[in-house]
Amino acid sequence: MERTLAQYDAVVSECMALFAKKAHDYGTAWRILRVPSLTDQILIKAQRIRTLQEVGESKVGEGVRPELIGIINYAAMALVQMDLGIVDTPDLEAERATREVGARIRQARDLMERKNHDYGEAWRSMRVSSLVDLILMKLLRIKQIEDNKGNTLVSEGIDAGFLDIVNYAVFAMIQLEAGH
Repeated sequence: MERTLAQYDAVVSECMALFAKKAHDYGTAWRILRVPSLTDQILIKAQRIRTLQEVGESKVGEGVRPELIGIINYAAMALVQMDLGIVDTPDLEAERATREVGARIRQARDLMERKNHDYGEAWRSMRVSSLVDLILMKLLRIKQIEDNKGNTLVSEGIDAGFLDIVNYAVFAMIQLEAGH
């Protein structure tokens, strides 16, 4: 488990460094986005990864890794939006936005630790393509819950889906680094 935590933290460090730089460059314009808009952004990134995996080439020059980083950051931003609400004009300084996103990623890490205990690191035997498929499935579930105005009968909420997406994307990055 210590190896997993070290790998997880290395991935998160990379994601947070990029988020902080973009928050500096762009501010926090994303604060105006509704959660379904963030869901769609993540969906586009996950579908692009799947296309890259199936086609085997990128005409834009960016590969799977940058898309996974985007998925992690957008999912954390969606969790911030769920907690703080949507605004009409950006209301957070870059530093606070970075702290808020980091706090949501730490929530995902805590969840991963609990689930990893119960599942015995089963994700290590999964392919990156399977992890991407799980992300896509979670997104379709989230979209259905959003279409149902957040009402579920027996399912976890949207926030649980975004936390899982963060973890699946981190796992996919770890697997990519391992050459799987």
